[in-house]
Amino acid sequence: MNKVFESATAAVADVASGSSLAVGGFGLCGIPDALIEALAAAGPDNLQIVSNNCGTDKHGLGILLADKRIRRVIASYVGENAEFARQYLSGELEVELTPQGTLAERLRAGGAGIAAFYTPAGVGTPVSDGGMPWRFGADGTTALASPRKEVRTFPGHSGLKRYVLEEAITTDYALVHALVGDTEGNLVFNKSARNFNPLAATAGRICIAEVETLVPAGDLDPDRVHLPGIFVDRVVHTGRGPELIEKRTVRIPEESK
Repeated sequence: MNKVFESATAAVADVASGSSLAVGGFGLCGIPDALIEALAAAGPDNLQIVSNNCGTDKHGLGILLADKRIRRVIASYVGENAEFARQYLSGELEVELTPQGTLAERLRAGGAGIAAFYTPAGVGTPVSDGGMPWRFGADGTTALASPRKEVRTFPGHSGLKRYVLEEAITTDYALVHALVGDTEGNLVFNKSARNFNPLAATAGRICIAEVETLVPAGDLDPDRVHLPGIFVDRVVHTGRGPELIEKRTVRIPEESK
């Protein structure tokens, strides 16, 4: 089945207000920027986003955030977006902070059909004990706090150890970015863009992939494929986008010191 859509706009046209989306990428690396821009232009709001982070003030998911299209975020790192911090602290945005490895496994479990799993990450902290502010009130008090999670003890190599139960994540849509894709949705990711993109892709009920290079079905060596097309529903050929850098550090020449 040919899964190719003519444009990013057409690929995200049915994403409605209130939808949940798993979005690939890490920082500004491997983000589906063309799909995010098309979604921003389309206008849905009240979105729930699951992503490692929420872009920066001017790029990636930060575009949707600046337009106040996002209601809730599940993420592990949000330190590069001042508007994110402002909305969260003012009570405009609901945020569920999750350890990075736990977030990755929650997405993977959702894609694999596993309802929940136990992990030692976060045991004995507010992650397991509850009380983390998910949403603040206008007066700065906690309006909604994270619940206490189930903790159990299991034997391990070093004896008994406590583990916290974490639930899997599934979403209505997944937006991902790949280096190469074929017309059947088989994808190849570029280096570190392989971290959250495949996990997000499998967690979405409908996966939309933007690809820099599009090839006919059968052209990709099966051993090169990182994500089989069975997980991908729509493919958009966007070409190579801008190479964005979150923080640029320039060395001062010795003669200028």
